[in-house]
Amino acid sequence: MDEQRETLQRIVSTLANKNDEIHNFIDMLNHTIKNVQVSSSNAISELDEEFDGLYSILDEMKGSMASTIQQEEARKIQALKDQLNQCSTALESSEELLELAAQSLDIKDPVEFLKAATQIKDRVTMASAFRISLKPKVSDSMTHLMVDFALERRMLQAVKFLPVPKAPEIDLAACLVADNCITVSWRMPEEDSRIDHFVLEYRKTNFDGLPRVKDEQRWELVDYIKATEYTLSGLKFDTKYMNIRVQACNKAVAGEYSDPVTLETKAFVFSLDSTSSHLNLKVEDTYVEWDPTGGKGQEKIKGKENKSSGQNPLLKSNRRSGAPSPKRTSISTRSLPRAGRDHFTGESYTVLGDTAVESGQHYWEVRAQKDCKSYSVGVTYRNLGKFDQLGKTNSSWCIHVNNWLQTTFSAKHNNKTKTLDIPVPDRIGVYCDFDGGQLAFYNANSKKLLHTFRTKFTQPLLPGFMIWCGGLTVSTGLQVPSAVKMLQKSENGLSGSTSSLNNIAYEHLTGSSRVSAAMNSVVCEGVRLVCLDPGGV
Repeated sequence: MDEQRETLQRIVSTLANKNDEIHNFIDMLNHTIKNVQVSSSNAISELDEEFDGLYSILDEMKGSMASTIQQEEARKIQALKDQLNQCSTALESSEELLELAAQSLDIKDPVEFLKAATQIKDRVTMASAFRISLKPKVSDSMTHLMVDFALERRMLQAVKFLPVPKAPEIDLAACLVADNCITVSWRMPEEDSRIDHFVLEYRKTNFDGLPRVKDEQRWELVDYIKATEYTLSGLKFDTKYMNIRVQACNKAVAGEYSDPVTLETKAFVFSLDSTSSHLNLKVEDTYVEWDPTGGKGQEKIKGKENKSSGQNPLLKSNRRSGAPSPKRTSISTRSLPRAGRDHFTGESYTVLGDTAVESGQHYWEVRAQKDCKSYSVGVTYRNLGKFDQLGKTNSSWCIHVNNWLQTTFSAKHNNKTKTLDIPVPDRIGVYCDFDGGQLAFYNANSKKLLHTFRTKFTQPLLPGFMIWCGGLTVSTGLQVPSAVKMLQKSENGLSGSTSSLNNIAYEHLTGSSRVSAAMNSVVCEGVRLVCLDPGGV
């Protein structure tokens, strides 16, 4: 019966997943139909614009060439008219001279006849009729302004849609996801020398398989990629997957997108839990800052509570718990450290992450403000008490930086301290291998190992932070860096090599506990701790 029920549950789960895939595919098809309609309308509009532009150019050319013909016509007509006027004037003068010569033939007096003949001869010599050209200055031909659009007509008749590049093919085997970078490699199905560049688009998603239409983030674009490989760097992996697609472009048009691929981008993502942080801490998402005025209200409430011993304990608990930050309401589905836990108080200036580590290997980084006086970075089980400090219980591990009076750098666990004789980096990387029982701290810039705790984790771990006089910025959504993975392999390969406080030999001191006012140094039986901050962390 149980086996059949389990089989049926698997069938139901498989059917539900398949139905979800079909629904997604139906949404994609409907979305594609709408896109086809929109794209067709846009293509027709662009076609109309192109032809209208072509018509406009032809009309402009026609007007310009017609104007040239008209100007040539006017020039020729004017030249012929000028020549006609000259000829008319010469003809009139010639006719007058002809009539005078005819009259001179009737003169009988030899002297008078000789005189008249001489005058006519002189006038004929100077007559314009004998000096003008009787050939038209211009011809009536306009053949030099004729056009032949046979070639252009053939070119127009040969106009077709632009050659569109084919869709690239993403080489999934050559794609690489590492160090919060994604290297995407692709190739063309066939050689195309006209391709000018490529466009890569990527989109974060929490769904495996084909990209979804609904409830997805917008595509991010990287343009003008000349090679067939590109690396997206500096990414925050705050979703499970990344959709990738590529298209090829020539100088005129972009081709179809490649079939999208989905790459896994799993990383540890958390925010700081303001619902249980110390009231002297201002918490906002992944930033925490010490606020000396934040606990005044709490101290007043404490005084009233001490005076009102008969007060309802439920009201007292609600008053101390505080209201959730508005910024945290959007991630209320995340697992909190403990439902309804009290704020940290006293000298435990602590804030925890809102998501627990229960398995696997994870990595995050912390950057402290330069003027930060004291802070701790580590992990803890959920049972950390509201007065407890990181590293002072058997269920918390941390490294501590103290810049009060002088700088000290140490690793802490179970109220034991090991001094780290190395410079304090400006960014600290935290590597947690839950299954392997390792908590390692690194210089986030150089990836140099600072310290390693080795133990067997028996409960889920929460990132923990303590801060006094300053601020911390936490970077999450990071993959375990390749350099850290290599160092871990190297460390694990060395037999017996450990710097864990679980196996460290401490300097034993005799005598009872005593306090030095100058150094605020506490000597406990068996262990000597140097605490340079008021909180003693």
